[in-house]
Amino acid sequence: MSVSKTSANRVQRLWLLFPMVIIYLLIILPYGVEADSSTNVTNVGAIINFSSRIGKEQKTAMEIAAESFNNLSKTHKLILHFRDSGRDPFLAASAAEELIKEKKVEVIVGMDTWEEAAQVADLVGNQTQIPVISFAAPSITPPLMQHRWPFLIRIATDGYAQMKCIADIVSAYHWKTVVVVYEDDGYGGDVGMLALLTEALQDVGSKIEHRLVLPQISSLSNPNWVELEEMLRLPTMQSRVFIILQSSLPTVTNLFRLAGKMGLVGKESAWIITESIASLLEPQHTSDMKGTLGIRTFYANNTSSYTNFRKKFQTKYSEGNSAQPEIYALRAYDAIGIITQAIGKMTDNTISLEVLKTVLSSYTGLSANMRLNSGEVLSSPVFRIVNILDENRFQELNYWAPELGFSSDEAGENKFSDVGGVIWPGNLTGAPKGWAMPTVDKPMRIGVPGNTYFSKFVKVDLSRQDSDKKKYVGFCIAIFDMVINRLNYSLPYEFEVFDGLHDDLVERVHKKVYDAVVADITVLADRLDKVEFTQPYMESGLSMIVPAKPEKSTWMFMKPFTLQMWVVTGSIFIYTVFIIWFLERPLNPAFGGPLKNQIGTATWFTFSSLFFAHKEKIYSNLTRVVVIVWLFVVLSLTSSYTANLSSMLTVQRLKPNATYIDTNSKVGCDGDSFVIEYLQNVLGFKNIIKVKSEYNYPNEFKKKTIEAAFLELPYAEVFMNEYCEGYTATAPTYRFGGLSFIFQRGSPIVRDFSKVILELLENGEVKKLQNEWLTPKKECPRNATSNEPESLTLNSFTGLYVISAATSTLCFLLSFTIRLRRFQHQEAAQQGSASPSPTRETLSNKAVRMAKKIYTRQIDVPTRAPFFTFFAEEWSSPMWEYSTTSTTQHPHHTYNPTEIECIPIQSNPPTEINPTGSIPLNHRSSF
Repeated sequence: MSVSKTSANRVQRLWLLFPMVIIYLLIILPYGVEADSSTNVTNVGAIINFSSRIGKEQKTAMEIAAESFNNLSKTHKLILHFRDSGRDPFLAASAAEELIKEKKVEVIVGMDTWEEAAQVADLVGNQTQIPVISFAAPSITPPLMQHRWPFLIRIATDGYAQMKCIADIVSAYHWKTVVVVYEDDGYGGDVGMLALLTEALQDVGSKIEHRLVLPQISSLSNPNWVELEEMLRLPTMQSRVFIILQSSLPTVTNLFRLAGKMGLVGKESAWIITESIASLLEPQHTSDMKGTLGIRTFYANNTSSYTNFRKKFQTKYSEGNSAQPEIYALRAYDAIGIITQAIGKMTDNTISLEVLKTVLSSYTGLSANMRLNSGEVLSSPVFRIVNILDENRFQELNYWAPELGFSSDEAGENKFSDVGGVIWPGNLTGAPKGWAMPTVDKPMRIGVPGNTYFSKFVKVDLSRQDSDKKKYVGFCIAIFDMVINRLNYSLPYEFEVFDGLHDDLVERVHKKVYDAVVADITVLADRLDKVEFTQPYMESGLSMIVPAKPEKSTWMFMKPFTLQMWVVTGSIFIYTVFIIWFLERPLNPAFGGPLKNQIGTATWFTFSSLFFAHKEKIYSNLTRVVVIVWLFVVLSLTSSYTANLSSMLTVQRLKPNATYIDTNSKVGCDGDSFVIEYLQNVLGFKNIIKVKSEYNYPNEFKKKTIEAAFLELPYAEVFMNEYCEGYTATAPTYRFGGLSFIFQRGSPIVRDFSKVILELLENGEVKKLQNEWLTPKKECPRNATSNEPESLTLNSFTGLYVISAATSTLCFLLSFTIRLRRFQHQEAAQQGSASPSPTRETLSNKAVRMAKKIYTRQIDVPTRAPFFTFFAEEWSSPMWEYSTTSTTQHPHHTYNPTEIECIPIQSNPPTEINPTGSIPLNHRSSF
């Protein structure tokens, strides 16, 4: 009995050892047996997740790489020791310690998550100085990372580049908000990737509206995914652009099934999945994912090395012969390839970190061309966008690179603005709005203010029981209807009356009670953080209105010119009078007589030229030059003066009763407006009166309740259009953003509305509506807000005055020079005929004597000679002496300035003057 029992126990023990024998034969024997004593063995530890598809593909790829090396090498063998991490960082670290102590591994490869890689590198690599090659990297590289983990080498996808690619897709289709979906891994591994996506979206003007965190599949209590279905029921979630950062395949599959059931995968929706999901999809996973966009790292699949690897992979991979090796399998294959190349370069039969760095300085693998920098294997990332058409087809679209954007080739030569021809969910070829668009069953809710201070903008008449076109009227409603009719798609909506302030309406849209608001709402900085504004359809600014009376000025005729202009004009006039008198005095008989008569004649002649009424004859050519320029000045002055005075007398001019409003004055404003806070906080007014309606302002002014009213520019125009006879408005000094419609943040309707509003502004339709609703001509034909013509300043005539003054001065100097020379000739002639004087005359006395002679016409110049012959040789020759007939000998003689006697100095005696006062004909010289 005991013998049989003992035999049974032995048999039972043998059965227990049988699985271990099988494992030894299948796994350990191919890699754990040395060929002979002359063959060197390198042990490599591989820590992967046996239960995931990525882990299974990585294991197969590494086995293929090890077998290829062992078959080719006769002196060295590579043995792989696999351990399962189960995606647990602590199990991964424990497995690494066990591999180092028991298997004497020289390199550790694997770790699909950064948490696993950090634990292994921290607890194992830093202590034993064994190189660790991980397939994961942190989304955001910590500072001094290389100093903390000097033996860690990271081969992974660039997380920031992938998030930048997703942001460019969002920007290409003008999506403003997105919903981010990710599965909770229990270690917060999604935080870094989420931060990178947030930053990338902000760079393109988009934002994350909601984060949907999915529980791990093992934590779900109901196999029907009831918890996940409840998470998708988000009534306030308007965005329909879903980005799945990371998740397991079972979770993703059920997520799409439930989203399709709830109508989230269909018209106007867009779904984007990252590489960790897109690289693992199989036909059975994609039945509910039609129209989804995926991102995959591009690698060359047309090389002979890739073809050989793919054949071996499909033969060896246990999950199916049709499986295609993706980027994770290629990186695993390249990791073993790096180690095998390092084996050929090692000098002490040990794989050191320096040897691995030497290999990675220029390594070309199946996944990419690699180079090592600060512990991270870098490659220029190029992504390929794929489009899931159905359960059997994937459509490859454009490429994307960080510096190049979208292109049709991996080199980035043919650039595009989007990912290419996408078949979106619902078999749509046009880009979806990415928003929960209103339908007939669920129309857009639009808030309309029930009580308005200026009814011409929005007016609600709830007593009418007919259509909304009768209940809701006004300028804003008219523009909204015009925009709706010009949209290229249907937009069902319904108005809802709201009896509250405009700021409350903005809050309602911010809290997603209303989808939009149609009202006269001003664009303000603090409101931009809550809602989305369309292109303003009307400008806005703060205008002050005060009672006014027509301005009656006795000195209105002085207004066309400024005081400076009048002073300079008078100075030029006086200067011209002096020049004309100086030039005409010796020659013109009209300038004879006493000095006051001479000045009067010169002044009258110059002044009459202002009206082109002068009749006096001009004898001097220089005077003619001066007068020609002066007449041109007169023409410009009189024309400008007449035009400006006519404008001032024609345009209605109102004089405000109050020219200055201090902060203690009583001012009125719209009670439902931000202007109250603006007057208090910015302008510092203390006594602010809320006026209930536009029709109450005249009464408030009459009762002296307010001294001024501050209204936004659109309201001021409406008020002045009706009450322009008794009030005046200042031009808006303080500008605001304008009047606009508001929508929820991220709404794509804003862009469509803005485009149509710009078209209406450009073709003048808005101006027509403004004239029809706000400022009809029949109410007030004259607008008191028009700016009065300004007085003309000296700047407009400076050049003309300079030319006139310069011309007069030049003519004066020419005439003076000629007379000075004549004076010198006469002095020389007198000194030659008279006896020499014992005393010399002083310079001042000589100047006085010259002035007297000029004034008494004892010195004269020819007047008929051409202008440019003044300095001709015959004028300056000493052979001739010029004299004029003395007016003192013949007081009643009419002086003829053109008859001048020429007497030779040397021999001929002076010619006597005839009794008639004329010069003999043979001595006359006409110039």
